[in-house]
Amino acid sequence: MDRRSFLKKSVRLCGAAAACSAALSGSAGITQAQSLKDILKSLDAPATGVFGTTEIASNSFSALPQWARVLKEMRSQKIAFDLCLASDQKCATPGQKSWRQIILQARGQSRVRQLDMVNRFFNRWPYKFDQEIYGTSEYWASPQEFMRRSGDCEDYSIAKFFVLRELGFTSNELRVVILLDRIRNIGHAVLAVYTNNDILILDSLSDVILSHSKYKHYIPQYSMNEKTRWAHIRS
Repeated sequence: MDRRSFLKKSVRLCGAAAACSAALSGSAGITQAQSLKDILKSLDAPATGVFGTTEIASNSFSALPQWARVLKEMRSQKIAFDLCLASDQKCATPGQKSWRQIILQARGQSRVRQLDMVNRFFNRWPYKFDQEIYGTSEYWASPQEFMRRSGDCEDYSIAKFFVLRELGFTSNELRVVILLDRIRNIGHAVLAVYTNNDILILDSLSDVILSHSKYKHYIPQYSMNEKTRWAHIRS
């Protein structure tokens, strides 16, 4: 029995028991804030999510404290970024100058061109492990931290996310996706961009932007934007 079928069977067996939601949350990344009815509805829906998965949404970031911290820091950092955008004389750090540079270069370009420019701009930063920079195995950097010290895969995706938001992409069009790379057998992160008829992937491993349908070796675990978190179930 595949994971999706197992979860559907488990939800149906649990019925309305409140404890069941808590029990399922550990195996599927499902939060207790979701009702069993909503979970079952998601699992019965076609697998049309990123990388061909079924998506289960939640508006709680309680299970993602690193992302919650980045959102909080970005609200503070945006004040300084906006001042820098208005005048180069207000740019207090190299990171703010980098932010200003890519946004001014990409403004007025087509959306496809903006995606390409942003992806290439940040991919030139050297990859660095969190242990090397912060002395811990896992740390999600804000854009300002990333542009000052560089970072690893999720840090690239986070920086791209917020620059594209500044360029006019809506939160609903963007998601940071945490996944398993089955080829390298390691965790990875990418930025998914939702267009009218496709989901495009901005990957720190490549300057080429491809449809999510081209990535057969990426298994998403969860994803998020500024408002919502999704668990992903693959058939």
